[in-house]
Amino acid sequence: MDPKPRMAVIYGSTRSSRFVEKPGRWIADRARAFGAWDVEVLDLAEIDLPFFDEATSNLWAPSKDPNAVAWQKKLATFDAFVFVTPEYNRSISGALKNALDQAYVEWVRKPMAIVGYGMTGASRAAEHLRTIAIELQMVPIRFGVHIQGESFLKVHPMGGGGEMSEIEAAIAPSTDAMLTDLAWWTKVTADARAEARAEAA
Repeated sequence: MDPKPRMAVIYGSTRSSRFVEKPGRWIADRARAFGAWDVEVLDLAEIDLPFFDEATSNLWAPSKDPNAVAWQKKLATFDAFVFVTPEYNRSISGALKNALDQAYVEWVRKPMAIVGYGMTGASRAAEHLRTIAIELQMVPIRFGVHIQGESFLKVHPMGGGGEMSEIEAAIAPSTDAMLTDLAWWTKVTADARAEARAEAA
C-alpha cells in the first residue's frame, strides 16, 4: 500500500503577538481528521532562515546557505501545502515571503490552499499569495478559508478570545470545500510527478 501524501501546514507569521497558532492548530487537526494526508506543521518562528541572499533561486543554481538547503530538503518531502496567514498592509508577512523565496524546485507542481484571518479574512494577502504561488509553479486551488469580521472577533484575544469551535459552523462549509479540492489536486499532481520521474529515469 502506498504511503499517504504529506501535507505541510505553514504558519505565516512569526511575531510574538501573533494569532496564527490558533487557526493553524485547528486546520491541521481538521486536515488530519479528513484523512487524506499525513500532516505536519511548519512554524516559521522555529525555522532559522536567513534573509534571501543567494545569487539566484535554486531553480537555476544550488543554494549555498545550509539553513536554506535544509528548508528546501524539508519542503521536498511534502505533496501539498496549506498556508495560514494574516494580512499585513494588504499582503503577506515578510517572513512568509522570505520562506517562499528560499526555495523554488520544491514548490513546483504541488497544490496549495490558504487559511486567512483578520477583519477582511486576509483576502488581499491571499490574492497576493496565490500570485506568488503561480510564479513558483504551485497549483493554487480556488477554495480557501477566510476567518473574518464577527467570526474573527469571537476567537481573537482582542475580541472574545473564544475557541475555534465557536465559529466552526460558519467556516465549516468553506473548510470542507477546500480540503476536498486539495485532496483531489494532491492525488492528481502526485501521480503526474511520479509519472514524470519514471519517464525521466
